[in-house]
Amino acid sequence: MPDLLLELFSEEIPARMQARAADDLRKMVTDRLVAAGLVYEGAKAFATPRRLALTVQGVPARQPDLKEERKGPKVGAPEQAIAGFMKAAGLTSIDQAKVQADKKGDFYVAITEKKGRDAVEVIAELIPEIVRAFPWPKSMRWGADSAKPGALTWVRPLHSIIATFGPETEEPVVLPFAIGGITAGNETRGHRFMAPAAFKVRRFDDYVASLEKAKVVLDPARRMDIIRTDARNLAFAQGHELVEDEGLTAEVAGLVEWPVPLMGAFDKAFLDIPGEVIRSTIRANQKCFVLRDPSTSKLVNKFILVANIEATDGGKAIVAGNERVIRARLSDAKFFYETDLKKKLEDRLPKFEQIVFHEKLGSQAERIARIVSLAGDLARAVDADRAKAERAAQLCKADLLTEVVGEFPELQGLMGRYYAEAQGEDEAVAHAIEDHYRPKGPDDLVPADPVSIAVALADKIDTLVGFWSIDEKPTGSKDPYALRRAALGIIRIIIDNQLRLPLRRLLWRHFGAVARDEALASAFAALHPIHDEIANIGATDIELAMKLEVLVSTKERSVAGPKLIEAHSFVVPTRDLIAFFADRLKVQLREQGARHDLVDAVFAIEGQDDLLMVVRRVEALGAFLETDDGKNLLAGVKRASNILRIEEKKDGKAYAGAVDASLLKEAEEKALALATAAAKQETAAAVAKEDFAVAMSALAKLRPTVDAFFDKVTVNADDKAVRANRLTLLNEIREATRTVADFARIEG
Repeated sequence: MPDLLLELFSEEIPARMQARAADDLRKMVTDRLVAAGLVYEGAKAFATPRRLALTVQGVPARQPDLKEERKGPKVGAPEQAIAGFMKAAGLTSIDQAKVQADKKGDFYVAITEKKGRDAVEVIAELIPEIVRAFPWPKSMRWGADSAKPGALTWVRPLHSIIATFGPETEEPVVLPFAIGGITAGNETRGHRFMAPAAFKVRRFDDYVASLEKAKVVLDPARRMDIIRTDARNLAFAQGHELVEDEGLTAEVAGLVEWPVPLMGAFDKAFLDIPGEVIRSTIRANQKCFVLRDPSTSKLVNKFILVANIEATDGGKAIVAGNERVIRARLSDAKFFYETDLKKKLEDRLPKFEQIVFHEKLGSQAERIARIVSLAGDLARAVDADRAKAERAAQLCKADLLTEVVGEFPELQGLMGRYYAEAQGEDEAVAHAIEDHYRPKGPDDLVPADPVSIAVALADKIDTLVGFWSIDEKPTGSKDPYALRRAALGIIRIIIDNQLRLPLRRLLWRHFGAVARDEALASAFAALHPIHDEIANIGATDIELAMKLEVLVSTKERSVAGPKLIEAHSFVVPTRDLIAFFADRLKVQLREQGARHDLVDAVFAIEGQDDLLMVVRRVEALGAFLETDDGKNLLAGVKRASNILRIEEKKDGKAYAGAVDASLLKEAEEKALALATAAAKQETAAAVAKEDFAVAMSALAKLRPTVDAFFDKVTVNADDKAVRANRLTLLNEIREATRTVADFARIEG
């Protein structure tokens, strides 16, 4: 079957756009081929700095013929209806239609055949449409035609197009189309400097080979391999080790068509700068790799650059040019670093009063004050020194105002640690300044030192509560304030460090801190000791105010009722935020192989805000449901829940309360009543001791009595009182299992 080769040759495509552009080209072309009935065997796209290329294998030579049946009016229908049918079906006479019978009578049916077109013709139409609609993040017009309406746009000026189509056994044809004055052909060019002459190609295999001869490596993955291998070998030959950087490798592979790694050097005096600053300087400004001593892991005064040419002088001039630029850049970095060391971190803090964090959440100084207070409160819960936690929280953002972080924002936190160490701060404080941003992603380390944990949790909780309080929540794929990452960070810190940290009261109290209202803060302080009592109070404003005023202590009675109501109202967004944590925990556990429905089942139990205990329940529940007892009990509980849901809806009431022992007639229902009572007691005791394995064992004892009940007892008895009592007994099954989880939410 024929293959398609397409190349779009242009000026340099920005490296950051190449991978996405190659994927877009492949998807757009193959989607249109399939839509046109040209189902292919395989496709692959490539990108270099000067070209996008696509090969599609096994494309049919022509579209399949299509036969379409169009049902018309009944035989004997009015002439107007028949005329409309003939026009729509393209018939000149009703005799061209067939008559088909169905249960409603005889109908006219028009059968039309549409001959398939040659693939060459179809593809020649769709490629210009794809090129004109290509979704570049930024594009431009050029040349004399750029001012004309409908002028071609591309990421950079487009010079030529290869578009050939044909089987391996025949000479491929050039597809007949032109775009913006560029006629498709079979000619391209190689490396801009080493092989600029044009040459012709036939199909993909000789296209790749011809490019290689013309000093162009088409596949970006292969260019990356060349960069890695040659850079490692150069480093090894000098007794050094390459500091791997996949992001930089991919970027550099998008800057060169013929990668030639070379080694340069800089003055050893610059090694007094922190290694991360050297690396960021060399990486950001010159796209070069740094090297280290494998025995000490410290940087050496050498670097690897990647040229795009095999220079006649072996690359000496290229290396010298890069060394000159890097020397200047490192001189700037050294000046920034030494300037920063002259000013203590705490001396930078007053400037935060003039920097707005968010217009609705106040200044950076106010945010830092909240983090300090919260870190101090968290210190006891995570077994940290309160004074150190508060000191670290006070200084954790100070490096944002330093020269180095201003130049390299990715070094925030890390530079704070260096500056804290330089000014003699406690080691735990210095490391907390760096670690409070962690984890930055799924592969990042989690803070382990108690002081770091306290500050990291405080920073992330303040972010979440703050943006929740002003209704700036993630929506769909949009999460401009990285709130999902903050929630996952809190979850990982809690789980990895095995922390017992009930979140509901903590989050609710912090809503008062971000409100920036002293009277409201006083109301939160007054209600905080009785949070669990007020969490589910609901009433009119006047009744609620009276209830809250009665509940608060005499000492706090001066707090006005309206402020108490306002403080109480934050119970709702707190629940919403806990639900957000539940969703993030599902994501986290699903990545670890756990079932998301088990998380739902556990969170359905009132008051579940201790994430560590939620995870332990989920683990125990998952293990239990893998057993035969677990599977059968789940089936029985779901059966009971379904019967209850149907009957409660039909009767318009809930069947709750105690079972009437005098109405238990059958031996099986008597046994079930005793078993559910015992199971509720045993599971409640086990859960109170946080022994979820024992709780599951207690539930397992229910299985035989539940099975026997459904085998021998008719729930919907004729006697209404007996029926109601049996439905209440079914509710007892449900309630017994709800001490651990809501089994109704478990799939299966």
